[in-house]
Amino acid sequence: MYLSDIYTIATNLAGLPGMSIPAGFVAGSKGDMPVGLQIIGNYFDESRLLNVAHQYQQETDWHTRAPQGFE
Repeated sequence: MYLSDIYTIATNLAGLPGMSIPAGFVAGSKGDMPVGLQIIGNYFDESRLLNVAHQYQQETDWHTRAPQGFE
């Protein structure tokens, strides 16, 4: 959990808008594990950040998939 905080806290401390969206799976020792794409925007530019995430969702189907065993 410490490493997950390290990779996300800088965005919060800087006051930048950020979000993570589903971006695929990677094979792990316990099966497929989900991967997230972290998008970070500029100050007061949340609308562009949401638009990028929406466009990515329209072009991919990662948001509809689940790892094996979670169907």
